Amino acid sequence: MSIFIAKTQIPTQNIDVSQGYWKEVFNKLMRDPVALCAGTIILMLLIMAIAGPYISLGDPYATSMLKRLRGIGSEGFPLGSDELGRNMISRLIIGARLSLFMGITPVIFAFFIGGAIGIIAGYAGGLTNTVIMRTVDIFYAFPSVLLAIALSGTLGSGIGNALLSLTLVFIPQVARISESVTTQVRNRDYIEAARASGANPFTIIYRQVLGNVLSPIFVFSTGLISVSMILASGLSFLGLGVRPPEPEWGLMLNTLRTAIYTQPWVAALPGLMIFITSISFNILADRMRSAMDLRN
Repeated sequence: MSIFIAKTQIPTQNIDVSQGYWKEVFNKLMRDPVALCAGTIILMLLIMAIAGPYISLGDPYATSMLKRLRGIGSEGFPLGSDELGRNMISRLIIGARLSLFMGITPVIFAFFIGGAIGIIAGYAGGLTNTVIMRTVDIFYAFPSVLLAIALSGTLGSGIGNALLSLTLVFIPQVARISESVTTQVRNRDYIEAARASGANPFTIIYRQVLGNVLSPIFVFSTGLISVSMILASGLSFLGLGVRPPEPEWGLMLNTLRTAIYTQPWVAALPGLMIFITSISFNILADRMRSAMDLRN
């Protein structure tokens, strides 16, 4: 967390977050081959998730014990079959929808809830800041993995409980970064000028503060998607997330772990998908941070 804060550039003057600003950010990203590569991979994954039922090469739920654990390149099974004879390529394609949903949704909720909590605490300061942030610190003190497992174990398995657990894990992290960047801008000259003009706190936050803090909060939250996907997959692997027979990459890793010695390449495919997706979101978040830095 401290590394990210050190890299984040907080503006010394009010940023006009206008169409021109976002156009310049977009142009920087389009000139960055690394960002383009990561963005293309993510776009392909999103297309695969949305159009999964129309592009899959077979029924991802159809089982056949006579066709179990087929190798990559087998007839009718381009990427092999799992322990129940289900088509791996179909399950990987359909599984993208649930895996991305489990990775992105908690971060979206955390972005809005944690961002609002942190901005209010950072702008208010004083006792309000102390009460809010010390409450946040109670959850922030626990490692993300242990907190996610503890919450999911308490709430029970299932998609809804897993999403709730991951959201609660990420809210303190987003709130901390939001409070930090808001504290750094709340005493800037343009904020003081807005106060002197008689504007109320909510107007100042909406018109002056948001434009200067949303960029680092958004970039930080984008980086959390990779962590969220890994945690969601881990919960499914432990039986605390998605339930069988739904195709989800973490759950597929769990069910294929017994095949690691007989069909290691087939068993590794869900893990490879998780790795590619996570690293792509990480890279894109880092390049977005650079593009949004007006000093570059």
